[in-house]
Formats: sequence, structure tokens, C-alpha cells
Amino acid sequence: MPSSTARTLKGPRRLARRSARRSPSPHWQFLRGFLKHPVMVGSIIPSSRVLIEKMLGPVDWDTTKLFVEYGPGVGTFTRPILDKMGPDAKLIAIDTNPDFIKYLAKAMDDPRLIAVTGSAADVQQIISDHGFDHADYVLSGLPFSTLPPGVGDDIARATATVVRPGGAFLVYQFSPKVFDFIKPHFERIERGFEWINVPPATLFWAYKE
Repeated sequence: MPSSTARTLKGPRRLARRSARRSPSPHWQFLRGFLKHPVMVGSIIPSSRVLIEKMLGPVDWDTTKLFVEYGPGVGTFTRPILDKMGPDAKLIAIDTNPDFIKYLAKAMDDPRLIAVTGSAADVQQIISDHGFDHADYVLSGLPFSTLPPGVGDDIARATATVVRPGGAFLVYQFSPKVFDFIKPHFERIERGFEWINVPPATLFWAYKE
């Protein structure tokens, strides 16, 4: 093969290798998001598969038309939710970090996913903008205990407003203080714990009766 042809072929290959090196892995993207916004990211390590399955276990997927996720990060929960949802359901993922939203839009080619840069406190307006009056389930891993004053209360109140009767607010935390935020707004709250996670997490299922 002539040397000029070899150089021509090597060029695209070299660019592809450079592009691959520049493309952040989910773990690197998650770590970068934590370092940039530590108050809004609950843990430096994504949730374990055991925690994910336990957290999503009570969801009635057959009746779910809208699922909302707060703080999706790199999609640790987003992917399993999409796998379990019906073909006509929608998942609205809300994150204040635009880097995570861009990553989700690029990494997940699924028309059921709507990735939004915004605040969970504005969930009512966000779902309304996309044609919904209520959500069946809302999932959150946001660290309520470290959020700025008043934000946790606003999120809990807004979530109670959008969850339909019979639906639930699913929360996984590394501090049980979130109970104080959600208790005034939900009639029935079930609690669990998962050791197989770093760090171990407290789980809440807050139901709208």
C-alpha cells in the first residue's frame, strides 16, 4: 500500500481514537457533575442495581403514563425506568445541571424520554408545558438535607401537587431528614433501607391517597 494512502487511512482512525478518548464515560460524567455541583448531587458514586430494583419495585408500570425523575445525572435510574415503562408512556427527567441533560439527550435515543434543564420546584409548570396535568410517579435522589433553605420544602409541596391520587413520590436518600419535608404533604409513607449501596441509603415511598 502506498505511503500516501496509508496516511489517508490513518487520519480518520486517529481522529476516531481521539474522539473516543474525549467522550466522557458515565462514571466520569457523574464525578464531574458532583465536583461542579456537590450540593445538588447526593453521592459521588451512582446507585447500585439492588437499590434501583428495590426503589422501583412498587411501581405499577401498566398504569404509568408519566414518570418524572428529579436529578437523573447520567441515567443510572433513567435507563431502568425506560426499560420498564410501556411504549406509550413518557419519562420527564429534570436536572439543574445542563451537562447531565446534554449527556442524557446524547446517550439515550428514546422518544419517550424528555430531558429538561430546570428545577424540580417547577415540576408543575414543566409537565404542563409538555401536555400533562399530573404524574403517576415521581422519583428523587436529590439530597434534601443539603439543598438551599426553602428549596426542599418547595420541591415536596410541588411534587404533592402533581402526583395523582394513588400515585407516589419515591425518594432515596443518605440522610433520613427528607421525611420531615415529605410528611406534611403525603398521607401514607412507607420506609425501607438498602445496605448494598455506597453509601447505604434510606428509601421512602410516599403515597397520595
